[in-house]
Amino acid sequence: MNIGNAEAMPIIQLEGIVKTYRTGEVDVQAVRGFSLAIARGEFVAIMGASGSGKSTLMNMLGCLDKPTAGQYLLDGVSVGALSRKQLATLRNRKFGFVFQSFNLLPRTSALENVELPIFYRHPLVSLSVQRKCAVEALERVGLGTRLRHYPSQLSGGQQQRIAIARALVNRPEVVLADEPTGNLDSRTSIEIMGLFQELNESGITVVMVTHELDVAAYCNRIIVMRDGRLLSDEPNRNHRTAANELMTLDHAEREANLA
Repeated sequence: MNIGNAEAMPIIQLEGIVKTYRTGEVDVQAVRGFSLAIARGEFVAIMGASGSGKSTLMNMLGCLDKPTAGQYLLDGVSVGALSRKQLATLRNRKFGFVFQSFNLLPRTSALENVELPIFYRHPLVSLSVQRKCAVEALERVGLGTRLRHYPSQLSGGQQQRIAIARALVNRPEVVLADEPTGNLDSRTSIEIMGLFQELNESGITVVMVTHELDVAAYCNRIIVMRDGRLLSDEPNRNHRTAANELMTLDHAEREANLA
């Protein structure tokens, strides 16, 4: 295989994607003729009002749902031709998912929450290897000292970090995040966006659904949907850097404490 061509091929390519739902006797088109290419290593925000089709699109990107028409190529593989089992295999190999509501098991420690995806993908891997991978993922998101804590013992930001560690533990090529800062305060949102920027800088492709322009501003490219269609697709020229903003906040807090 020509490596140069492999690098040039989009990791995600949509061509004329349509998603139609049947409601009673009425067909509702949630996504209408949507075409898009996302290169490996991009950090993309998908924006739109409620009902714009962005969550439906995210479900199709993550192989949780199939398009009604059109073609979806994931790393050159036509998703529409795959069986449910093949889709599950592809999904587990390619993606990590982060949700607004964290979706953590409440009676399970941070460590055990992060171990679960390894068990489902690699059931024959020893417990010690699963634990080592989970610890490394939690350390990567700054929770190496919270391994035995339960979700109820942690802040919203810490719970989201667990969710991100869980998404990373199987080393996905793409992280799909659906409103990942929706339940967080302003400072914690900046911290989480800083973590996504670090992951992206390490080579992971990040695609994030959000309705907040302030959050989308941390991404390198902003796609806007309306009524299931692509409204705009532009590079972000007002890029925010979370690390710099956190340094500014910390400085302001120190100044306030000294005053």
